[in-house]
This record gives sequence, structure tokens and C-alpha cells, in this order.
Amino acid sequence: MTTEIMSSSIPLKLRVLHVLRLILGKIARFFFSFYYGSGGEKIPPITDDILKQPAIEVARRIRNKETSSVEVLEACIRRIKDVNSVLNCFVEDRFELAMKEAREADELVRSGTNTVQQIEREKPFLGVPFTTKDCIAVKGLHHTAGVVLRKDVIADEDADSIRHLRDKGAIIIGLTNVPELCMWWETHNHIHGRTNNPYNTTRIVGGSSGGEGCIQAAAGSIFGVGSDIGGSIRMPAFFNGIYGHKPSRGVVSNGGQYPMPESELQNSFLGVGPMTRHAVDLNPLLKIMSGENSSKLNLDTPVDISKIKIFYQFSNNAPLADDVDTDIVETMKAIIGFFSAKHNVTAKEINIGILKKSLAIWFATMKTKTTFGTFIMKKDTPGQICWEIVKNIFGLSGNTLIGLFTALFDYGGVKVGGERHKHFLKVRDDLEAHFKEMLGDDGVFLYPTHPTAAPYHNEPLFKAMNFSYTSIINCLGMPATNIPIGLGKEGLPLGFQVIANHNNDRLCLAVAEEVNRYFGGWVEPQKS
Repeated sequence: MTTEIMSSSIPLKLRVLHVLRLILGKIARFFFSFYYGSGGEKIPPITDDILKQPAIEVARRIRNKETSSVEVLEACIRRIKDVNSVLNCFVEDRFELAMKEAREADELVRSGTNTVQQIEREKPFLGVPFTTKDCIAVKGLHHTAGVVLRKDVIADEDADSIRHLRDKGAIIIGLTNVPELCMWWETHNHIHGRTNNPYNTTRIVGGSSGGEGCIQAAAGSIFGVGSDIGGSIRMPAFFNGIYGHKPSRGVVSNGGQYPMPESELQNSFLGVGPMTRHAVDLNPLLKIMSGENSSKLNLDTPVDISKIKIFYQFSNNAPLADDVDTDIVETMKAIIGFFSAKHNVTAKEINIGILKKSLAIWFATMKTKTTFGTFIMKKDTPGQICWEIVKNIFGLSGNTLIGLFTALFDYGGVKVGGERHKHFLKVRDDLEAHFKEMLGDDGVFLYPTHPTAAPYHNEPLFKAMNFSYTSIINCLGMPATNIPIGLGKEGLPLGFQVIANHNNDRLCLAVAEEVNRYFGGWVEPQKS
């Protein structure tokens, strides 16, 4: 362990900025709590039991004629119509085509052409409805990524991950909402508007897979597909109390994602993965989504929980980020105590000081020669961006305020190929090497997904750097799963993430299933 890995000093200027930001954040929290009040609008309870079942159980019932694909799809459509006027998570449907595919699935089951065992082997998710976010291509549907300039773009083929799932019988029923260009952790754009948290509609759903996290929490589809370049699966999963898995780098194809990463390094940060209400669905869905790369993950190899080594850290102590809520720390302590009592596994607390620089590493290594504004504006210059910011204040811009600030920010920072850029690439490589050595083939790292439960709408503007807990894991290319653990003192979901070494996704998924088994996971929103 090098000194640089284990410790990292924070310059005085950043410490002062950190204190000022904390003060500003507390003032903003007081204002938002006064403005929004308590819980916002309520959503109806779930009345169709099938929507509460794991995807693998829904698939089993369909192929065994205990229910039909048409019935399941109708339940999803009813639920979407019941909740979407309040949540605004679902943005485009293909209900008519999905119904045709559901009837075909039911006919295949009724025909007896294939045995139940053949269907389970060849089309394990036959007739199961699912959704995905509006930046992952679905043939015939819009492919906007929340960018007004792309509001008329229609995908001409499925993304690779969607195609793999459809090949195994799953039925795509529509798209869910995202932030502009999928580069912010509140879901809002000027095509479809803002998405509300099902546990408290005054709170955010996260981003960029925020609409997907929301619809899963509200039980509007049986499972979902998200993508993650800085926490875009795990943060929405955390805020919405569901499971979300970012796979190991390069395992699930990014083909059909918009925007596609410009560099191979950036591409290695992006992962497409499953989002579900039930931990048991993650493994079989990942097996399908990873296609021919599935063999690298050894997902069928049993995991002996009692032989897993557990490491943990409660905070990264990063400047400009919030302290981790007591609720979250206590949740993690309960999990650590459980593994000790149940499996005789003694977890080891560590302190990787360089995690203080998580965002500096992420911003530097995400940097490319193409600026962010190029994707969201017709003319990308600092002057034009400033003019759009003025227009935005008066409600006259097609861009979101955070999108414009991000575009302006992109003109600063490190220069690609410069000394500081090379420095942070080296720091990233050293940190990855340290994690690989620490975790080996039998270790996992427990770490907060986010330092706070879901903030109020627009509150992320005052705590922008809180995504440091997820973004650094993208830099390392390691698999990570958000694990929900009930609700906290505000009635909002809590949880944490578990990280493993490259291609050891099965360890993350096994821990998720074990925690789910004894602690529960997803909790129905606003259940009286």
C-alpha cells in the first residue's frame, strides 16, 4: 500500500470552500423544506400481486400457464396509467406492439411445441414486460437522451442489451425519463419534464436512470435496464429503494447507447445493467445482457458467503461532498454485524485516503477533446452558452440550467494530454491496482452509494459533488450493486453499494441476495 493510496491531504482553499458549501447547503435545505412541505402527492397502492413478484417468478408462472403474458402486461399498463400522472417517469410506450408479442408468447406456451423445460432454457423470460431509459435504443421509439435537439430522432434498431433480452423472450413496453444528455443526478429535461420520487414526490429520483429507478420502485414494469457512467444506475436505485447493478467493465455491450463514449477509456467507465425490485433477478438478467461475455463472469459458480472477505469504509471525506448520514452509517453497521453473527465473517474497516480525490480523478479521466455543449446546442461557444443561461432564466431555452453550466464548466479543468491529466490517470491506475490487490478473488468492499437520502427537487445544485461515492467505481471498472435496506427516518429508501474485483460480479449479487433474504429489500412506496 503506497502512502499516496492511503493518505491524501486537502489544500486549504478546498477546505474553506467545503465549509462554505456546507453552510450554503444547510441554508438551501431549510428553504426547500419550507417551500415543499411534507410528502407531496400520494400514489395508489399496488393492487395486482403479480407486480410484486420477482421477474423469474413471473416468467415461471407464464410458462407454467399459471398466468398469461397478456395478463401481466395489462397489469403493467394499468399500473403505469395509475401512477404516471403523479411521477412522470414513463415517457413513451409501445403497448400495441407489446400486446401482440404477449399474445404470441402465450400462444407458444399453449401450443405445446416446446416443453416447459425447453422454454426455461431457450427463452427464460418469455412474456415478461420490461422498460428501459430514453438513451438506450429501442427500435421504433424515440432516442433523445433528454436533448431537445434530438426530440424527433427515432431508433432504427435495438441496443445490444435490449436485443439480448428480447431474444430470450422478454417484452419491451416503453421508455423512461432521463436528465439532459444523461449527465446529471436529477432527472429533468425540457422534452418530458421532471420525474418525482414515489416515496415522496417532493424528492428526486436520481439520474441518469432516474425514470427507470422510479418505475421499478412503483412496480410499473417487471424489471428495467439502465446505464451507468458515474453512478447512473446505482444512485437512482438507492434513491428509489431498488437493486441496481453496474457490471464489470466491457462485459455488457454499450452498443445502442447515446451518447456513445468518445474514447476507449471513457467507454470503459460506462456500463449497461439490470435494475430490479428483487435481488434474485440480477444474476439471470446479467447473464443474458452480457451475451457471449457471460462466461467471463462465472455466474453459475456458487458463492460461499462464509468465505468472502469484507472490507468497508463509511466516508470518503471528500471536499465539497456532504457527510454521510447517520442513518446510512447505522445501516452499514447492521449489515457488518449480520455477517459477523450469521457467517462468522469479520469485516475490516479501511481508510483509503485517495478516495478524497474521487471527483478530481473522475472529471480528469472523463475529459475528452469534444466539449459537452456540442451534444446539446447548435452552437457551442462560451458566449453562446452564457446567452442560453440568460434565456433559461426567462424560460426561453431548450436546455436545462444544469446542462448549460456543465457545458460551460467543460471549457475549464485539465487539458487532455496535459501533465495534470496524465497525473490523474496515474492516480487512477494506482488506485485500481490497490483495489485489485485488496479484493483478490474473494473480497468485497462495502461503501455508501450516496451520502444522503433523496434530496428535494433542485437541491442537488447545492450539493453537486455528492456523486463522488459512485463515480470513482466507474473509474476503476469494477462491478458494483446498490442494495436497498428499508426506509430511514424521513420515510425515504436507504442502502449501500457492494463492490468486487473485475469479473467477480457474482460476489456482489450473492451479497445482495443474502442481505435481501434476511433484511428485506424493496418496500412498496407509501404503503399505508
